[in-house]
Amino acid sequence: MSNREEVKIALVGNPNCGKTSVFNILTGLRQKTGNFPGITVDKKIGKLALNGIYDATLIDLPGTYSLYPISSDERIVIQSLLQKSDSNFPELVVYVVDSMHLEKNLLLFTQIRDLGIPVVLALNMTDLANKNGIQINTVKLAEKLKTPVVRISGRTGEGIEDLKQEVINLLNEKQDNSNFSFYKLGENEKSIARQFQKIFPEYNEYQSLLIAHHYNWLPIGEEAKKQCKKTIAENNFDDLDAQVNETMKRFNVFEPIVKQVLKTSDKKNEFTKKIDSVLTNNFLGMFIFLAIMIVVFQSIFELAAFPMDLIDNAVGNLASFTKANLPSGWFTNLLTDGLIAGIGGIVIFIPQIAILFFFISILEEVGYLARVAYMLDNVMQKFGLNGRSVVALISGGACAIPAIMSTRTISNPKERLITILVTPFISCSARIPVYAILIAFVVPRTQVFGFFNMQGLVFMTMYLLGILAALGSAFILSKMIGKTEQSFLLLELPDYKMPSWRNIMFEVWEKVRQFLFDAGKIIIIISVLLWFSASYGPPKQIAKAEKEAIEYAQLNNLNKVKTEDLISAKKLEVSYIGYVGKFIEPAIKPLGYDWKIGIALISSFAAREVFVGTMATIYSIGSEEEQSSIQQKMRNEINPETGGPRFTLAVSLSLLIFYVFAMQCMGTLAVVYRETKTWKYPIYQFVFMTGFAYLFSLVVYQVLK
Repeated sequence: MSNREEVKIALVGNPNCGKTSVFNILTGLRQKTGNFPGITVDKKIGKLALNGIYDATLIDLPGTYSLYPISSDERIVIQSLLQKSDSNFPELVVYVVDSMHLEKNLLLFTQIRDLGIPVVLALNMTDLANKNGIQINTVKLAEKLKTPVVRISGRTGEGIEDLKQEVINLLNEKQDNSNFSFYKLGENEKSIARQFQKIFPEYNEYQSLLIAHHYNWLPIGEEAKKQCKKTIAENNFDDLDAQVNETMKRFNVFEPIVKQVLKTSDKKNEFTKKIDSVLTNNFLGMFIFLAIMIVVFQSIFELAAFPMDLIDNAVGNLASFTKANLPSGWFTNLLTDGLIAGIGGIVIFIPQIAILFFFISILEEVGYLARVAYMLDNVMQKFGLNGRSVVALISGGACAIPAIMSTRTISNPKERLITILVTPFISCSARIPVYAILIAFVVPRTQVFGFFNMQGLVFMTMYLLGILAALGSAFILSKMIGKTEQSFLLLELPDYKMPSWRNIMFEVWEKVRQFLFDAGKIIIIISVLLWFSASYGPPKQIAKAEKEAIEYAQLNNLNKVKTEDLISAKKLEVSYIGYVGKFIEPAIKPLGYDWKIGIALISSFAAREVFVGTMATIYSIGSEEEQSSIQQKMRNEINPETGGPRFTLAVSLSLLIFYVFAMQCMGTLAVVYRETKTWKYPIYQFVFMTGFAYLFSLVVYQVLK
């Protein structure tokens, strides 16, 4: 048992202040991602040992500009810092400031300081500030703000030990800041605050004033809300006017302080302005964005080819070794055809997933993705969305679940709903395994114009189809929902900076880990269930199928290996999973699919990436002396009606189109329900997207067959 005192520390700051970098340095690998209680917004928490005295839980709160939120995830900050009963309420706040934009970052700081919570001010990106000719007198700043100030760099780790020591000092002092205030309440505000203090006696004046602003959504109980509403009405309290008044007065307080402590040169922002004149240009910007995306998708195929081949061969050799060295029987078959085949269907795609997130993380770290949102805002408006929708749609390229969560930053409710409904059209990382294996059938690994990989271009085309479907659906929905009001994008563009390779590695590892241990668990479980249901069936039917296969083999003088393959194929047809596949085969046959593909479609409704694991398991149910790769097995699959390959150009393209458009993720449906508070929208999504996918796949197959 540890004798160290347990404390909670909140990491707070404006968006793009480098908070994530600081969190990663402070916690290292001692961190995990969860959800704030009762909501689907991600919460990052980590462990931090402080000099053998304190065991700190570090909570990374969402970025916000003030304690007057415009989106639901920003409300978490107010709730966590205002209510001592909240599970995230901290003993201390580390407030992270972007040193390049000191003045813009101090509004929220002064508000938190007035809450009475001890605060350490961490001036982040000081290395970049120095390069840009920005000098901050930290001694004078600490004196004026009556707060410890530390220079740090989340990129290099500079000053992190000093930050830890200041945290320890502040925790040891047990400072009471309840009587300190940057903001002097006006007479009407003071009157309201004191009346609210009668309802909430444990709060100071400023905390009570915040409750007056936010009582309608804070979890304070219905009776208390009634009293608050009555008090507000009796005093004619103008919420918006009070917010504007407070903001202006706070700027009047800290602007003179900033002028005293800050020295700048003409170097500041020159580099950013020059780059933005090109990257956000109305004409050149779009071509540059498209070129960057081409490079990303080319890399997914080019750079991943060698490690994927190594993994593929290793999995095949492991299966062969296991079969050769273990006695034949159900347990060996379970290991080779169930577990190893299922695991192989997971790990082979780690290189592609890692490469995708590596590039996305770099673009986010250097500040480019914020520019994309700004640049595409006008385009998004034409489709009933706004620039913040771009952030969600780009995030959808990783996973629709956090992308849908990120729509909480969209203040317009109709735009937010439209973004939620169309985001699943964006091809997420779970589709990578499906695209990769099917594109291998459709497109040869050849070069176009000497340097473009043809498979990479087709891969990008799949993403573009998803984007077009999302935008087209958004346009239709905006007309159906009746979105008429014009919205505006408020977005601060961060200065360009060198990426933090530590942050990028953390992000890549987190996404690979999620794929392996979250999606991977589902794939393994389904692989084992599929192996069982594909290996067993009604005893009488299994015996009959085996007898018919033996008789056919004897009549046609088949050798031992071909006889065993025939027996396995016949038994698979009458297995439990075979009956399921046969049942849905009439519905999917017009798309070019047989009952085996149907099984994979059904299983992948749990998660799209399960498709490959399912195919690996189904095509491993056989007696081949050598365990070839899943791609080779699918390539060798014969269509009994035509005598040709099962996975022709028409079938493979039809499947690709189906997976581009179909809603095949139960987790996404669950999150849509959580965000919209009704099953109406997820059911609509499922029916519309699956029907849309079926129709287009049907057209593709019928035209190309």
